[in-house]
Amino acid sequence: MSNKEKFYSENQERVAAYSKALSHPARVFILNYLSSNLNKCCYSGDMASELPIARSTLSEHLKELKKAGLIQGEINPPYIKYCINRENWEEAKRVFEDFFK
Repeated sequence: MSNKEKFYSENQERVAAYSKALSHPARVFILNYLSSNLNKCCYSGDMASELPIARSTLSEHLKELKKAGLIQGEINPPYIKYCINRENWEEAKRVFEDFFK
């Protein structure tokens, strides 16, 4: 198999990407926090007051979740508002459901 051929399935790649995003308890907390508010978005400052971590650390966790596509952000300087990315949230549920069958 050449390096250009894909060894892992698309589903395996998605499971790995979502798993990486969920690999820290702060990120799991953030997703729980945002998913409990599916009808609204939250500012990063709101989450910062809920977590015992520095704002810069929170920012890194939010960046990882956004990179995985589980959340989306809207910048209205000086605030950044985050929401669950509903489409990818539902896809992640399906991907893990299929994985754990």
